[in-house]
Amino acid sequence: MQIGLFFGSFNPVHIGHMAIANYMLTFTDMEEVWLVVSPHNPLKQKSSLLDQHQRLALVAMAADDHPKIRANNIEFQLPQPSYTIHTLAHLQEKYPQHTFSLIMGQDNLGSFHKWKNYEEILKLCRIYIYPRPGCGPTVFDEHPRVFFTAAPLMDISSTFIRKSLQEKKDIRYFLPHRVWEEIDLMNYYR
Repeated sequence: MQIGLFFGSFNPVHIGHMAIANYMLTFTDMEEVWLVVSPHNPLKQKSSLLDQHQRLALVAMAADDHPKIRANNIEFQLPQPSYTIHTLAHLQEKYPQHTFSLIMGQDNLGSFHKWKNYEEILKLCRIYIYPRPGCGPTVFDEHPRVFFTAAPLMDISSTFIRKSLQEKKDIRYFLPHRVWEEIDLMNYYR
């Protein structure tokens, strides 16, 4: 099976994430998309980062009504900090019957050369790029394992969502319905 891996902190998951996941299922050869929730990086500020299990629960709520989009916590079980190359190796060992591709925002492609063992990542899987605002060309644009998609430009960020929630703005339509209800009920990010 062709699996698309969409890594992120998902802090919180929003409609942009879900639209990109759905786009990849509909317009590429991916048969499932796994939303891989990244655990807390101890080197980063935690003040606005919701607990990894709460973020995973929100992602599971967002994906609950789609049979081919799944929440995934594989990086919770791996040594920290987690590197994509280690996660890929672990997934390929655990699921040899699957072929994995990465789903990546165009903004991350510019710094991809800084990723641990990025050359190996390119050997192991294809990378599907979705557009992000303000991104220019990179050295990877012509790489045979990098595929640019015509996904709609989603200029929504988790930072915008958190800031709006802190300011007590009603942003319910920027979040999957169940995610909005849970965030509102639990008073997350306020």
